[in-house]
Amino acid sequence: MDKRIRFILHQKKQILLVDFSACSPLEVEAIGRAIPEYVSVQPRASVLLLADFTGASFSSEALRVLKESAVFNKPYIKKSAWVGAETFPPAFLQDLGEFSRRELPTFKSREKALLWLIQE
Repeated sequence: MDKRIRFILHQKKQILLVDFSACSPLEVEAIGRAIPEYVSVQPRASVLLLADFTGASFSSEALRVLKESAVFNKPYIKKSAWVGAETFPPAFLQDLGEFSRRELPTFKSREKALLWLIQE
């Protein structure tokens, strides 16, 4: 999992990169279930999270796992940015945002998402 979920440094800021790119629905589920292990050991409201969904595939179970993970992780997340979310089913992002009560901004590239994440 360390290949898919890892901390990176961008302009001296620690960012948790969750790389779902080109994943199957089963891989999306596995990664989604593993995220709390990385997030819950961090101080509350401290994690800058970048999730890259470019080319990922989804099942209803994978989407359910992502919703649960977003809710569980909320206390630890300072800001999150998503890349490649255009592959989600149309109403999923809105539903996920409402369900988790989190803002889930989407970006066209990792670089744009990283720039947004490090802004205070």
